[in-house]
Amino acid sequence: MLETSARLLRLLSLLQTRPDWTSTELATRLGVTTRTIRNDVERLRALGYPIQARPGVAGGYRLGAGGALPPLLLDDDEAVAVAVGLRTAASGSVVGIEETSVRALAKLQQVLPSRLRHRISAFQSSTVAMPASGPEVDPDVLTTIASACRDHQRIQFAYRAHSGTASRRSVEPYRLANHRHRWYLVAWDLDRDAWRTFRVDRMEPSTSVGPRFTPRPLPPDQEIAAQIARGAGEATWRYRARVIVHAPAAYVRGRLPIPVEVEPLGEDRCTFEPGSDHPEMLALHLGMLDADFTVVDSRELVDALQKLALRYQRAIAASRQAPD
Repeated sequence: MLETSARLLRLLSLLQTRPDWTSTELATRLGVTTRTIRNDVERLRALGYPIQARPGVAGGYRLGAGGALPPLLLDDDEAVAVAVGLRTAASGSVVGIEETSVRALAKLQQVLPSRLRHRISAFQSSTVAMPASGPEVDPDVLTTIASACRDHQRIQFAYRAHSGTASRRSVEPYRLANHRHRWYLVAWDLDRDAWRTFRVDRMEPSTSVGPRFTPRPLPPDQEIAAQIARGAGEATWRYRARVIVHAPAAYVRGRLPIPVEVEPLGEDRCTFEPGSDHPEMLALHLGMLDADFTVVDSRELVDALQKLALRYQRAIAASRQAPD
């Protein structure tokens, strides 16, 4: 009986790791016959696990969604990760799940062994929960988008851009990302025939799911993350300028506070397009590069630099005349 129970737990663990398994694959993993797999599947069904069967020579099994949530199997690291995630969600940017996250965390901690409770307590006692400063997002919208990304289904939604312009978008969703307390969707825009990034809080809650699509080649995750970071930093800039810096591109990248595309022009020259809400602020940031530079096409930035230079010259003159 103990051997059968242990095998059922191992079978359930396998079914939770990926969507589909053939009978032969499961039998090989567990060292039993396919008939034993069929019997074990029936036992799991009797316990409430909604396991779906696929008939035929290549038939197999899938753990589906049922009317009630059956017990989940988590290893030590997964249990700690879930607990940490629930604690973070309790003060996160997804509206309406804070109390639910606290209740779920309390239930999880109640059944954790002492060694795992100690690990989680160490994390909790060493961190400070910061209130969310970004816009709140409806969790139903997030789960709908995440499911569409997983199942490769198109979605349509009303969208409000930063400028206030409203539009109706039809996209193929691929990735969700959280950056600086804001949720972003990376998708292929069918109307514009190009990759686009959307702020989820600017999408209407009535997101509808459409037909399935064949996935396109997707850039690596690190490139997606870098693009989101650049877009988030540039989205609200009112002033832009092209600047040539008389320093290596790698040096300039290391001095910038946010990721910006820097194009080398040689070993000791490069160019990039910084931005800011105010030309004066942009002038200050360029001064912090600690390198000579030339402004190519922004009269407002040149005026701001001149204004700042005159103020610094007056400060230098006044400081030299001040008594020691």
